[in-house]
Amino acid sequence: MRLKRHTLIAAIALSSAALAGPLQAQTLNIGVMGELASFDTSQVSGGVWESQILMDVYEGLLKENPKGEVLPGMATDWEISDDGKTYTFHLRDDAKWSDGEPVTAEDFVFGWQHLLDPKSASKYAYLLYPIENAEAINTGDKPLDAIGAESLDDGKTLKVTLESPTPFFLQLLTHYTAYPLPKHAVEAYGKQWVKVDNIVTNGAFKPVEWVSQSRISVEKNPEYYDAADVSLDGVNYFNAEDRNAAISRFRAGELDIIRDYPSSRYQWLKDNLPDATHLSPMLGSYYYVLNNREGRPTADERVREALNLVVRRKVLSEQIMAGSFKDAYSLVPPGTSHYDVQHMDGVDGDYQERLAKAKQLIKEAGYGPDKPLHLQLRYNTSDEHKKIAIALAAMWKPLGVEIEMTNAEATVHYQTIQQGDFDIARAGWIADYNDAENFLTLLRSGVGNNYGAYSNPEYDKLLDQAANTQDLDKRQQLLQKAENVALDDYALAPLLFYVTRNLVNPALEGWQDNAEDDHPSRWVSFTE
Repeated sequence: MRLKRHTLIAAIALSSAALAGPLQAQTLNIGVMGELASFDTSQVSGGVWESQILMDVYEGLLKENPKGEVLPGMATDWEISDDGKTYTFHLRDDAKWSDGEPVTAEDFVFGWQHLLDPKSASKYAYLLYPIENAEAINTGDKPLDAIGAESLDDGKTLKVTLESPTPFFLQLLTHYTAYPLPKHAVEAYGKQWVKVDNIVTNGAFKPVEWVSQSRISVEKNPEYYDAADVSLDGVNYFNAEDRNAAISRFRAGELDIIRDYPSSRYQWLKDNLPDATHLSPMLGSYYYVLNNREGRPTADERVREALNLVVRRKVLSEQIMAGSFKDAYSLVPPGTSHYDVQHMDGVDGDYQERLAKAKQLIKEAGYGPDKPLHLQLRYNTSDEHKKIAIALAAMWKPLGVEIEMTNAEATVHYQTIQQGDFDIARAGWIADYNDAENFLTLLRSGVGNNYGAYSNPEYDKLLDQAANTQDLDKRQQLLQKAENVALDDYALAPLLFYVTRNLVNPALEGWQDNAEDDHPSRWVSFTE
């Protein structure tokens, strides 16, 4: 089925779900899989749906094209010192906020300080740790002004000093943690700067309306330096956590894009909407967090190993998920730059042998008929996550494990597991930048997204050594060794590797599948 633009407009006009003010001739309607936590990037929970919105309204020093390639953004050019530790960025003269005020280097310094401020409690602050003193600031050991970022030349030059050479630093700057903050707006409105009536942004679009749990609407930012080449007049982001309902809305012409669809519908969609159905490899891992906190049954390595041993990953990928995932035996996915996929030992051999060993481990851990192992499993609401949870509960049942399943919408789910209230929890990670470190940091001690509170000094030391190694081959060896330390500890349960699953109106141009599944609306347009 090909969705023509004139029928799409008619459908939107008749749909109560799309009543987002006056219709615009070039308005894009996207179904996203959760609620944005805030336009304050320090408060964002890390969902792909949040990244989609934030990349449309903000822009960092660098941005990405439809292929995911890095381009100049707020900075037109930059220099890197010979030792790889000092970056000097030159901001474009026509960089402005949506209220016409100039975007300055100080806005970047201010934004990064805000994200690192311990009072902000940003779980994503660690992404800025390559910057000198960033970690010490975030832990409260140094003041905000100790950051290795300095505004020069009346705010037109930004000098950034790193703790050590960081090969992925430029790509990291496209992530929303590195976006600037409108210092003048924060000073004028305080904490209310982030409200739709007060907010100013520097990206291709600016927020104009937010209906909680329903829709966020943005419109083209006339102050954006490249506004003349932005085709869309606006974008509506509809909360579409019910993926099957989203498909119905897509078929009715109410949505132009769905940023995920159920794996169970893939074959039907491919057969009936071949031009709209997208599926391609991506840098993403679907895994279960195992709570390592003292007092939890999963703090016992024997329990973690047993749970991993009996997971039938090919059954998950090929039968339960109908081939729309790839089975995973590690955290870092294939396709990661300068990295070889690692493998958790013993989890894909003869099933009966694995089951026998797992039963023995559970017995050694002190569980049995007189003391069954009760585990609480949390997942964020979706039919797909529920299906996987039910399958895994069945796989663990022969061990005498009794699973209590609890689900919640995505934002609440991640807030809950960050607080440690679980034994097993569903999690997924899509690469912020193409580097193994981005995945491996999920298991570093003290990191906010280390939901299971895994901690191993050897693991942390290897990551530190890798961070200070310029030789890419030696760095790769250190990172791979680190992952194997965690896999030997059964720190988590790797389950599946993601593929991108999107429904895209064939009448759109400027959309390209890419490994990070980033799709800035700035590049999208409708064909006639």
